[in-house]
Amino acid sequence: MKDTIRRELVLPQPREQVWQALTDRDALAEWMHPNDFEPRLGHRFTFRVPPKPEVNFDGLTVHCEVLECEPPSRLVFTWSAGGPVVDTRVTFELEADGAGTRLRFEHSGFDVHHPWADRAVAGANYGWGQMLDQLATLLARRA
Repeated sequence: MKDTIRRELVLPQPREQVWQALTDRDALAEWMHPNDFEPRLGHRFTFRVPPKPEVNFDGLTVHCEVLECEPPSRLVFTWSAGGPVVDTRVTFELEADGAGTRLRFEHSGFDVHHPWADRAVAGANYGWGQMLDQLATLLARRA
């Protein structure tokens, strides 16, 4: 099993617009989850993932800390949600691609020896796919 999820998107919006969607608390809430994020090195924040009773998910709070913040090209933060997802790392790298942006995403550091690791990685992979699609939709709507 892999302990890393990777995605790459090419977005038609310029890096500064993509960066804003990654680092603005209200924008993050639109494509991810409610949060108290600030784009500041060392800032501790949370995402509040709402419950989904239809799939027996009670919701959770994800605890994070900004590790790197280099506007408009790199954002890294921890992601701790319990079980095999403790002190994992989420990385966004933005590179100009013509008039648009190449976004490289990585979520790494899952504890693959944890009994629920397969389920946690599969769930995170699915969730990030949905959220990154929502990011692209948000950017298109704001363009």
